[in-house]
Amino acid sequence: MNSKIQRIIIKHLAEITGYEEIEITLTSSLINDLGLDSMMVLDFHRLMLLDFPEIREINLEAIFQKEDTNVESIISLVQKELGIEREENTISALDSFKEIQDFHQYLETKDYIPYFRKNNGIASNKIVMDGVEKVNFSTYNYLGINGSEEINQAVVEAIKHYGTSVSGSRLLSGEIKLHQELENKIANFIGVEDAIIQVGGHSTNVNTIGNIVNEEDLILHDSLSHNSIIQGAILSRAKRKPFKHNDMNHLENELKRLRSKFRRTLIVVEGVYSMDGDICNLPELIRLKNKYDAILMVDEAHSIGTIGKNGRGVTSYFNINPNSVDILMGTFSKSFNSCGGYIAGSKSFIKYLRYNSPGFIFSVGMTPSNTAAALASIKICERDSELFNRLRENYNYFLNSLKKIGGNTGESSNTPVVPLIIGNSDKALKFSEMLFEDGINAMPIVYPAVKESEARIRFFISAAHTKNDLDFTLNCIKKHMDLIVTDREILEVI
Repeated sequence: MNSKIQRIIIKHLAEITGYEEIEITLTSSLINDLGLDSMMVLDFHRLMLLDFPEIREINLEAIFQKEDTNVESIISLVQKELGIEREENTISALDSFKEIQDFHQYLETKDYIPYFRKNNGIASNKIVMDGVEKVNFSTYNYLGINGSEEINQAVVEAIKHYGTSVSGSRLLSGEIKLHQELENKIANFIGVEDAIIQVGGHSTNVNTIGNIVNEEDLILHDSLSHNSIIQGAILSRAKRKPFKHNDMNHLENELKRLRSKFRRTLIVVEGVYSMDGDICNLPELIRLKNKYDAILMVDEAHSIGTIGKNGRGVTSYFNINPNSVDILMGTFSKSFNSCGGYIAGSKSFIKYLRYNSPGFIFSVGMTPSNTAAALASIKICERDSELFNRLRENYNYFLNSLKKIGGNTGESSNTPVVPLIIGNSDKALKFSEMLFEDGINAMPIVYPAVKESEARIRFFISAAHTKNDLDFTLNCIKKHMDLIVTDREILEVI
C-alpha cells in the first residue's frame, strides 16, 4: 500500500464519518462499519478530487454499492488509476499484515515522534543532535565515564590483540583470556562465586529464564518487570503470574496458594525498576524465597553500577550477603559502558550454564572490545568512590527539586531514574518536544510501555550532570507545568 494515499483516504473518511482516524482500518467496511450512504459518498468523492484530480473518471458510487467494499479496496482502486499499482505490488507481503498496517496508521496520528534522532559524539550530560547541543537525560551513561581515555585505551589494546570479533562460540574456539578476566572481576565485585557473560542484556534474561524452568514450574514476577523477563517466562512454558509492584503481601499470598502445586517456583524482580526508579524489597524477598523454598532472581540492569558501595548493586545497598540471592543478572550497557549481560551466582550453577545454556553455547562470544570496555569500567568503579557521591548528590537534588515544583515523580527514591508522570501519552510526547526545543533531551515513555494514566518523561541522571544542567532543566519543566493538568485536577477546581 502507498502510505501517502492510505493516509489521505483515511483522513477524508474520518472527516466524513466523524470517526477518529485510528478507528478506521484497512479492513473497515465502508457500508457496514463506517455507515456511508450515497450523500456521504459524494462528499468523499469531492474531497478526494481535491487531492487526486486524476481519479475523476472513477465511479465511486458503483463501488460503494457493494457491501464488501472496504478501505483497502478504495486505496487499491486509486493506486491503479494513478498508475502506481505495479510499483506497490513489489512490496513484501508482510506489509499487508493487519498489525503492521495498524501500527503505521497509529503512528501517523501522532503530532510528535521524538524517536530515532541521530546524535553525534559521546552521549553524556550533553548530547549533540542535528548539530545542536542539548542537556541530555536519555542515555545510560550514569557515571559519565563512557569515552574516557582509560576505557578507550583498553578497547584499542583488545582490538589490536584479538581483532573485532572472537569469531566463534566460546565453547568451541571463541574463548579469550579477557572473557575469564571479566567474569572473575564481576564475581569478585559483587561478592559471589562465579559469573558468565553473554552478548546481549535482553537475551541474557530470555535465555536464562527460558531454560531453567519448564511447564512443571511457576514464575512469579513483579508486575512492572522488563520485557526480557516476560519473554523468558513465555519461552520457558512455565505458568507465569505477576504480583502487584513491590507488594510483598500479594507475593506471599500467591506463594501460599500456588507454591505446593509446582515442582519449582522462580521469583523474578528488578533491583532498580527502570520506569519508576524505585528499589525492590530485597530483605523481604529473601525471607519469602527461603520460607517457601523458591528461587530468587534479581535483574540488576539499572542497579549494578548505580547503587550500593561503589555501584555493587542491590545486595550491597541493603548490606545483604549476595549469595542469599540465587541468580543475579546484570547488563554492561549502563554504568559499564559496553554491551551484553551477565549471570552471577554459585560456581556449580554457572558451570552448568556454560555447557547447557543455548543462548551461550550457540552464540558467538562477547567481542574483545565490549569485554575490555566492561572490564575497564568495573576497575574504575572499584577505586573511584567520588563518582558515586556525585551521582547520588545529583539524583537526590533533581528528584527533590522536581517534587518542589509540583512534579509527580511516583515511587522514585535513591536511584538515578526519575520519572515525571504526565498521565497522558499525547501530552507526554508534546512535553518532551517542548523540552527538546528548549535544549533538553528527555524522552517520553508512553502506552503500551506503561499504562496510559502513567505516561511520563523519564530522566536518567548522571554523575556528569552539573548543577547548572539540572537547574536549567528544572526551570524549563516549571515553565511548561501548565500542560500537566489532569482531568481530575480540572474537576477538583470546578
